[in-house]
Amino acid sequence: MQLKAVISICKILDLFDAKWPVILKNFCLYIVLFVVFISCQRTETPIVSFYYWKTNFNLSPLELETIKENNVEKIYIRYFDLDLHPKTKQVYPVSPIHFTKLPNIKSIVPVVYIQNKVMLDEKFNSQDLANKTNDFINLVNTKNGLSCQEIQIDCDWTLSSKTNYLKFIEDFKRISAKKLSATIRLHQVKYFEKTKIPNVDSGVLMYYNMGTIAVKSLNSIYDQGIAKRYIKSLKKYPLPLSYALPIYSWGIHISQGKVIGLRSKLLASDLDSSANFTFIEKNIYKVNQSHYRKGVFYKKEDVIKIEAISADDLKEMASDLKENGASSPKEIIFYDLDELNLINYEKTIFKQVVTCF
Repeated sequence: MQLKAVISICKILDLFDAKWPVILKNFCLYIVLFVVFISCQRTETPIVSFYYWKTNFNLSPLELETIKENNVEKIYIRYFDLDLHPKTKQVYPVSPIHFTKLPNIKSIVPVVYIQNKVMLDEKFNSQDLANKTNDFINLVNTKNGLSCQEIQIDCDWTLSSKTNYLKFIEDFKRISAKKLSATIRLHQVKYFEKTKIPNVDSGVLMYYNMGTIAVKSLNSIYDQGIAKRYIKSLKKYPLPLSYALPIYSWGIHISQGKVIGLRSKLLASDLDSSANFTFIEKNIYKVNQSHYRKGVFYKKEDVIKIEAISADDLKEMASDLKENGASSPKEIIFYDLDELNLINYEKTIFKQVVTCF
């Protein structure tokens, strides 16, 4: 398109060759080429995708509306986790997905979350694990009449487990014969020469869970200061990356000065509306009286620290990633598609975020 425009303009300039000085003619041509060059550098807005991380697939009206409004064509569905059985020490699938309703969407990507201890197991057998993982994915697909062209492996491998992990990726890619993607953490981007790069078609940078879950820490889900220590390395990272951004929240449950658990999908508004909690400061609440809430016991004087992601946080993430990334990502994946997360944002937030790139 741009080339045809240049040719056409050159022909027009040739018509005025006798009247225009050569310098002026060349100057105009340089201007045209510069404009065309700049237009070629413009990239398309990334598409919006979502992770689905519940064990029962049954989209609510709000979740369906969000998919439709954002023209979502791909959902990354957690199919199952892989863990070591506490007694037999055998690898087994944990909480496999159950489809109450089938996804009415163009593309689904099964995601398998693998505990790092699986990779560290002294009896680790890469080919056997790859075969069993692929077989179980196929079993889920066959049972539900589904198909996929891509599979994603989610594992926070370490220096100790990298050899086994990289071997597993090689075996699984060969056995599955599918397009393969892998999740990438910030430390794996900065120190990729040590942690190595899995042999996958693309990666997804998990831009969350950055800090330490502790009594006096800042927001452990997202901390711009921590992120900036790592993202300057993005331009050097050889693997094409999409970005996964958080839209979830949780409460850090603290008792007698110690963290005793994470309470998922917990918001400040949940505690504000309950007589059992008193607001102390910022995101801190105190338990007024001992009680049970959704099966969890809250003891009087316990403390809950709420950590959440605001719309401004999401835009800040997008801005920093755009500034430091090697190229514009093709896709932004929000974690995760759940109406308990969606109700905390205005409907256009996802479009707002992707247009920041």
